[in-house]
Amino acid sequence: MKKYILECIGTAVLVLFGCGTAVVTGVDVVATSLAFGLSIVAMAYVIGPITGCHINPAVSLAMLITKKLKPKDFLGYVVGQFVGGLAGAGILYLILQRTSFGVSALGTNGFLTLSGCNISLLGAILVEVILTFVFIYVILGVTNDESKGNVAGLVIGLTLAFVHLIGIKLTGTSVNPARSLGPAILAGGEALKQVWVFVAAPLLGSVLASLVYQFLNVERTRRTGTKKK
Repeated sequence: MKKYILECIGTAVLVLFGCGTAVVTGVDVVATSLAFGLSIVAMAYVIGPITGCHINPAVSLAMLITKKLKPKDFLGYVVGQFVGGLAGAGILYLILQRTSFGVSALGTNGFLTLSGCNISLLGAILVEVILTFVFIYVILGVTNDESKGNVAGLVIGLTLAFVHLIGIKLTGTSVNPARSLGPAILAGGEALKQVWVFVAAPLLGSVLASLVYQFLNVERTRRTGTKKK
């Protein structure tokens, strides 16, 4: 149970600081990207030794597929993450209610009129699948090598920041269903109607990354006889 609570806390921190920075900076690309990335770095060194610091259902799904996470823990992690996403959005909502920023956006994701470039539905799906694929692929690579354990949190955080750099003006960058659903529920309206894309596309990207990693990295390692740590 402690692991699930920690995943909840970690996801809440990610949503509060990532989405919060987007709101208070007027969606400054660099600042928002760093806020999401640094949230991962900070949480990785606090809860990582206990939970692995997934704080993202797409990450937990990849770990389930690659057999690094048991089905029971997968369910507990995902529930904790979605609760944490809603909690983080709720805290942000309470803060913004008492400011001039307002609570109309809450750092939600979107396409068409909710996108910074009026991206289409198909475009949004492609962006989220591709960005999540890259993010998950890096996570699988860096966490599969014990020698990289000390820098894994930093690498993963920087990777999240770098996918945000291109994605923010396209879809707002999700790559994390829990990060998207919480703010969308509280924002309501069109953001809530569109949130299915930002739940489904990251999960699809995670599945593709996991399968490709297993085929190109793990299988290749076995054929060459190199021991994988």
